[in-house]
Amino acid sequence: MMSTGQILAVILVTAGVTLFTRAAPFIFFGGSRPTPAIIVYLGRVLPPAVMAMLIVYALRDASLVSYPYGLPELMGIASVAGLHLWWRNTLLSIMGGTAVYMLAVQLIFA
Repeated sequence: MMSTGQILAVILVTAGVTLFTRAAPFIFFGGSRPTPAIIVYLGRVLPPAVMAMLIVYALRDASLVSYPYGLPELMGIASVAGLHLWWRNTLLSIMGGTAVYMLAVQLIFA
């Protein structure tokens, strides 16, 4: 069991690290200095790479040869794609697709 002092120390260290990670871009790349080309490149290619990795991770256990034949996953992917084409809002697309998938798994294909 942790003492009150230890709990407070963990909270303070966690808050400090979080504050530093939020402030680091402004500290290192703020002001009139141009953003390094590698950072611009990573900012452009990492979000799609992370999304592709999440798709592979989400589909790794989908079975196309046994019930429900990957239909909940297909419904989730189709809803993410449809919502994103319609609204162009990544957060809405992910939340909507997750909701459709969870409803399909819990209510339709239970």
